Amino acid sequence: MKDGTAPARVLVVEDNPTVRDGLEQILRRAGHEVVAVQDGSTALRHCLEGPVDLVITDFKMEGMTGLQLLEELRRQSVPGDPEVMLITAYGTIDIAVEAMKLGAVDFITKPFDTSEFKVKVEKALATRAIKRERDAFKAQAEYLREEVEHHFGEIVGRSAAMRGIYESIRKVAEATSSVYIYGESGTGKELIARAIHRESARAEGPFVKVNCSALAEGLLESELFGHEKGAFTGAIRERKGRFELAHEGTLFLDEISDIPLSTQVKLLRVLQEKEIERVGGERTITVDVRIISATNRDLAPMVETGEFREDLFYRLHIIPIEVPPLRERKEDILPLVTHFLHAIGAEVAKPVEGVSDEAMDLLLRYDWPGNIRELENMIERAIVLCEGTVLDAQLFPLNERRTPRAGFGATLSVPPAGTITLDNALERIERAMIEDALEKSNGVKTKTAELLGIKTSALYYKLEKYGLSGG
Repeated sequence: MKDGTAPARVLVVEDNPTVRDGLEQILRRAGHEVVAVQDGSTALRHCLEGPVDLVITDFKMEGMTGLQLLEELRRQSVPGDPEVMLITAYGTIDIAVEAMKLGAVDFITKPFDTSEFKVKVEKALATRAIKRERDAFKAQAEYLREEVEHHFGEIVGRSAAMRGIYESIRKVAEATSSVYIYGESGTGKELIARAIHRESARAEGPFVKVNCSALAEGLLESELFGHEKGAFTGAIRERKGRFELAHEGTLFLDEISDIPLSTQVKLLRVLQEKEIERVGGERTITVDVRIISATNRDLAPMVETGEFREDLFYRLHIIPIEVPPLRERKEDILPLVTHFLHAIGAEVAKPVEGVSDEAMDLLLRYDWPGNIRELENMIERAIVLCEGTVLDAQLFPLNERRTPRAGFGATLSVPPAGTITLDNALERIERAMIEDALEKSNGVKTKTAELLGIKTSALYYKLEKYGLSGG
């Protein structure tokens, strides 16, 4: 762009049609993608439907004011967390201070000339770019720090099926071939991937995870391959991708079935040639990475329908490991319960001695459609609500032939006030509903969002918030 600002997605909120059209034209001539609306409510709906970089809103409007819109954007889970700039003909120091307290990036008073407006917009977008890049570097540093400091816990299980997996881990760890882990949601596929890495010759190298289902196509490519400065809005400096971060280590591609076809082509090239190119770059970078992939979906039918490339499938499927669901290895329930009692009890500072015989019988008879993750969540819930030192059957709202979320509204147990905060209670309900919808939709994100009555973009945010992958 002529002014040096990268193109951005800008939302203009102005009830005066003449001013609104004028601002839209200025921004479009500057190369930005612009949507112009006349009121705050419409603006809020637009922001919730998809990411916006900058919201430019009038202060005094019918219905929702500019400050109220700013408050709502900061309060709600808005994709992209846009910067907000206020425009008003009623500018006072008090309004400016209040706007800045609520998180406005800048403030401009009518009347203003085009040059002043363009400078303010450029400054706001530059501030956003710096914030995003700073946050990305912080997240990257924190990610690597956690991987270095992570103490890989022992996989819990004593069944014949798990003993077979332990043997597979020992054999697979000695090789360098790609590993493909298949199993239902919540069966512990990531723990197996970490164990393979820990037992391999690459144990001193990094273990880097990518949740392929939690990122949109463009973001996924940037995460995998990195990007060069100026590759897209907010890319003010180069950034290494997960392949580079995993050099001489292991890259774990979780929910590999959700990778779009265009990215599958680029992934195949990396596996074949062991080279990558960052998004927006031309320089070839050599990488030495072992790939472990995982999914809760059978890729073979996806290959037949053309949803997944056959050549990539065979590149990934060299050493397959299938993880059986918990209902097929119920002898593992007792050691898992014991493990979670100690781990969760210590985490919430609420020691529990054990589980009653009646409760254990209930846990053993239940089929656990959510597998180990569901068992862990149920134990945590019981510990939080328990008033003694032994978990009894009343703390487990299970039925032998249905999931605890079936008949959700009718079977929901409300914890008494004082045992948990309202925000935490609501988050638990939200997470349970999302997990239920994921199971019913077999992990298909668009269908999951439809069942929940929310936008797909909002679902991706919540999946990341609760650490859910749908797989």
